[in-house]
Amino acid sequence: MIQAATLKFLRSLAKNNNKPWFDAHRSEYEIARKDFELFLQSVIDGFGKIDSSIAPLEARQCMFRINRDVRFSKNKMPYKINFGASINRGGRKSIYAGYYFHLEPRNSFAGGGLWMPMPAETHKVRQEIDYCWDEFGKMLRSKSFKSLYGDFDNDPGVSLVNVPRGYDKDNPAAQYLKLKSWTATCGLTNSELTDKTLVKKTIQAFKALQPFIDFMNRAIED
Repeated sequence: MIQAATLKFLRSLAKNNNKPWFDAHRSEYEIARKDFELFLQSVIDGFGKIDSSIAPLEARQCMFRINRDVRFSKNKMPYKINFGASINRGGRKSIYAGYYFHLEPRNSFAGGGLWMPMPAETHKVRQEIDYCWDEFGKMLRSKSFKSLYGDFDNDPGVSLVNVPRGYDKDNPAAQYLKLKSWTATCGLTNSELTDKTLVKKTIQAFKALQPFIDFMNRAIED
């Protein structure tokens, strides 16, 4: 579970996103970050028994920095208003598909997938979906995935307008071949975050996504 004080800190940061305030409340930040790290390690330890590829990871290898890169952004707020972690084999900078947890009051979620891969990996995943559509489609229809995620994210920013070159527009997998990212998320309420079942729920969410993670990583490895 996440401590209520951690959510309180993130809400306060959202209202006071500036360096003087952050410096004055750095001790609260350190406590909140440690709380998130401990939660994340519990998830890794538990889910690592199911997906051995993430078992060796330590939480700090997966967590993102609170500082924002504002060099090329119109938004000059110096800090993120969330804690995030990418649980992939090899850590958060890995090229492989993996799992993600986003902690932000009223906007938290668990999920994962493969976010904006390079062209070579994108081609491999699309090819695998095309070749193994029956397998992929069966995973899409699984009760655990449908109940938690519904489908993969499909907003305009992560999808091509047309089916990529080399694939027929009537391909049964067209919707998924057009994707530039293959990610799925399920939301978590503030009350769920502070409940003692949070680790269990997160592991269940990751478990429902694992067949897709294995599928995409198989494609990348080939």
